[in-house]
Amino acid sequence: MDTNDRGTHSAASSLLGYLYQVRYALLEALRRLRKGHDFLVSIETLDDVVFEETGEALELLQLKHHLKKAGDLTDSSSDLWKTLRVWCEAGTTGNAPEGTLFFLVTTAQAVVGHAAHYLKPGASRNTENALNRLNSVAESSSNRANASAYQAYRSLNLEQRRNLLESVFVIDSTPNISDLDAELKDVVYFAVEQRFLESFLQRLEGWWCRKAIRHLVNSDAQPILGEELDSKTTALREQFKQDSLPIDDDIMSASVDASGYQDHLFVRQLRLIEVGNARIFHAIRNYFRAFEQRSRWVREDLLLVGELDRYEDRLIEEWDILFQQMRDELGESATEGEKKLSAQTLYKWIETATHPQIRSGVTEPSISRGTYQLLSDSQRVGWHLEFKERLQQLLESAEAAS
Repeated sequence: MDTNDRGTHSAASSLLGYLYQVRYALLEALRRLRKGHDFLVSIETLDDVVFEETGEALELLQLKHHLKKAGDLTDSSSDLWKTLRVWCEAGTTGNAPEGTLFFLVTTAQAVVGHAAHYLKPGASRNTENALNRLNSVAESSSNRANASAYQAYRSLNLEQRRNLLESVFVIDSTPNISDLDAELKDVVYFAVEQRFLESFLQRLEGWWCRKAIRHLVNSDAQPILGEELDSKTTALREQFKQDSLPIDDDIMSASVDASGYQDHLFVRQLRLIEVGNARIFHAIRNYFRAFEQRSRWVREDLLLVGELDRYEDRLIEEWDILFQQMRDELGESATEGEKKLSAQTLYKWIETATHPQIRSGVTEPSISRGTYQLLSDSQRVGWHLEFKERLQQLLESAEAAS
């Protein structure tokens, strides 16, 4: 492997490491939430992940991720010693308050009989054995890569080392970043119907990642509250009930380039009745939102068979009642100006009225308004009394000109 390859590999590993921190933090947060704990979580502050619970000790998590099988955790493991160096320094600088608990979470395996094995929670835990083994390595090893860690460890007196190790716990053989999917699904298993788990988790993790990014890029950012996570999971659960569907923030907040829609028939329909550019932009945005959200529902198999067709039929029926009223009121002798004025009134109804939603729990108005734009684009609805004839003329003129 040449230097560039090594650099690329290193960058990829670092990126996976950061992603692993974010995903594992979510997993641990959900576990605590399920137990009813009230907590704060920080990423990349005092340690990779930090949990603070009311009235409980601060918990610092150091995460070591290896996509491929890593070397086991032995007494001379660099993962173990790099972690101990961070914690030794945190203790001497006062960054880790007295009573702090330290967790080394790693995809590697602690070797039986070695220090990391004796620091695991459970029956095998024996901090005195771990202390003796680490003391021996720190005093005798010539491993240059671990030299600074040995020095930090030796700077502590015997009692300080013992107190530190009493607070250290090794959580080994944890799932790698790919295998965390199963763990995350397990912890939210009862949140929604099993067939919706994937979609539910995608949205929850997307929200969590956005929170984590804001937390990481803003040095003054506050910790993520357990209450925030609880509120988000509750809101998402509601969206996956039988009378509702998820409305995705990334779609609703996306920027829309109106220039790519100017030749669409729904835009031509609006220009035909002299709707202003600002209102046309709103129509384009609603078209985009409805199209993207409906497409995602279809891809994720969240809709019932024929549900979209039935919904569109309902909207067309509502529109047709008003369209036929407009036809009767205009009569046979209406001028073009009167036809445009009536069409504008009809279109105002699209913009401002409360329309039927695809399900009763779906309250986002851009879905119904955008669906009307989709129907307009396929000429199943229109605003001008003679919209089909006028559109046909426009299309023929455009074809002749080309």
